[in-house]
Formats: sequence, structure tokens, C-alpha cells
Amino acid sequence: MSYNEPRMMKKDLVGLGIPDSVLFLDYAGFRTLDAVVRAKKIFGQDSVIIISQKFHNTRAIFLAQYFNLNAIGYNAKNVSFSNSPKTFIREYFARVAAFLDVEIFHTQPKFLGEKESMPK
Repeated sequence: MSYNEPRMMKKDLVGLGIPDSVLFLDYAGFRTLDAVVRAKKIFGQDSVIIISQKFHNTRAIFLAQYFNLNAIGYNAKNVSFSNSPKTFIREYFARVAAFLDVEIFHTQPKFLGEKESMPK
């Protein structure tokens, strides 16, 4: 069985009582920048709720604001540095990359795709 983060997250959310009908999976959101741009350009969203750890939400909301997408973050439980120093090191470089992507390189998603309609 292969790793499928969107499917795993959907399963967890449905298990917590979120109706399946309000969840839509983006399989081409390969990185945060891609997911943010696709939310606006492909799925036609003007606002989103981002659920992740606080360190990731900070970067995701920065990117959302840059691409004119209203976003709020719901902070899940953080991992501690002692449990995952690699996560914190990776996030440091991801923040630098996010800044460079939008301010210097004007990076666009790896795969934008065709517009899709969201369930009502």
C-alpha cells in the first residue's frame, strides 16, 4: 500500500465527524505553494482553512496572503524539537524557499491543471 496523505487526512477528518460531502482532495498539491495557488485558481476558493502544525501554518498563510487567498490556520498539536529535529531544520529552509519562491523566482505550481468545481 502506498502513502496517500490526502486520503489519510480525509479518513481522519471523517472519523472526527466532518461530513464526507464537504471534503475535497487535491492530489496535485505537491507542496504548500502548489496547494495554495491551486485552491484559488483551480478550485475557485477565495478563503480556506489550513489545518496543520503552527510552524507550517505560518508559512502556508504567508503564501496564501501573497497569492490573495484569505486563509486562517487551525493549529494541530506541534511535534517537539526533541522528537523531530529534522522537521524543524526542514521548516527553516522551507520558509527561506517560500520567500525566494514568491519574491525572487516567482515560482508557479508544478502542475496547475484544469479548473474543477467544488461540491456545494
